[in-house]
Amino acid sequence: MKLGIVGLPNVGKSTLFNAITSAGAESANYPFCTIEPNVGVVSVPDERLEGLRLLFDSEKCVPTAIEFFDIAGLVKGASKGEGLGNKFLSHIREVEAIVHVVRCFEDENITHVEGRISPIEDIEIINLELILADLEVVTKRIERAQKLLKSDKSLQKEVDLLIKIKGTLEDGNSVRSLEFDDDEVTIVKSFNLLSNKPILYVTNISEEDVISNPENEYVKEVQEYASKEHSQAVIISAQIEAEVSELDDEEKKAFLNDLGLKESGLDKLIKASYKLLGLMSYLTAGPKEVRAWTIKIGTKAPQAAGKIHTDMERGFIRAEVINYGDLIECGGYPKAKEKGLVRLEGKDYVMQDGDVVVFRFNV
Repeated sequence: MKLGIVGLPNVGKSTLFNAITSAGAESANYPFCTIEPNVGVVSVPDERLEGLRLLFDSEKCVPTAIEFFDIAGLVKGASKGEGLGNKFLSHIREVEAIVHVVRCFEDENITHVEGRISPIEDIEIINLELILADLEVVTKRIERAQKLLKSDKSLQKEVDLLIKIKGTLEDGNSVRSLEFDDDEVTIVKSFNLLSNKPILYVTNISEEDVISNPENEYVKEVQEYASKEHSQAVIISAQIEAEVSELDDEEKKAFLNDLGLKESGLDKLIKASYKLLGLMSYLTAGPKEVRAWTIKIGTKAPQAAGKIHTDMERGFIRAEVINYGDLIECGGYPKAKEKGLVRLEGKDYVMQDGDVVVFRFNV
């Protein structure tokens, strides 16, 4: 899973990136300190792995991972090449979803590229640049598709979709605001439009607001905006995440407890990202290792097996499945099998979050 962290310069993108990946990306109080995207791989926290490791006395745990790309700050006119616009937009095309960091705090020591604090204006600057970039792509595709339509009538649906999308973009709305049927979703996905990518707004607040006023007026504005757009918003303090990233697990728990927080901003960000992309995890376990595997919600057993190895999908016979909670409660497979809790599932089985699975296959 590849997530691109975007936002106007000096909103806390690189500070957040450093904190959640400990990758040491450059962070400075001036625009464009990030030119090429820094990349950090973050392990997805999953307490179930440790439970299985203890149960099976496994040699190691292998969590699933997310790649975060810290993409250069954007300014007005990026779609026309202003600032690092073209480079910025090309980097966004490579990610599956956008994490848009929005400044929701006051600090006279940190300059704002637009000279004021206004989260909605910040959001609309970036969204407009994505829309304008898409409009250019869609206009060119319409011209090309209409020429080909004369000899290939099967392109009519694509042309109709492009015209519909163009109208939406010209009205200043993102492609993700539209609804498509299953066939249309496949076609639109092939266009790789920037404003069609799922987006998660991260409201970056001060450490003081975390304690006294986490849902400040700026945050409420972003939450309302995200709701209208059918997107999500999470509240994070990049400042706190930077402090937390330097602590060991026990110190981290104590620090978060002192602040009255149940989980870190990273945990909230990952959970929201999974929900945004419709993802979940299933588990495999044995003496050598326990491992989490990320799949789309609704994935069937053979395709889930294919995440491990393509041969397992090709030669799939059946899946031996048990719910994680049932396996832990029984203390292992022997007792679980006695109770009839280990099920044999076939090719049509839809995987569930927390399934512990053994795949049987023959190639």
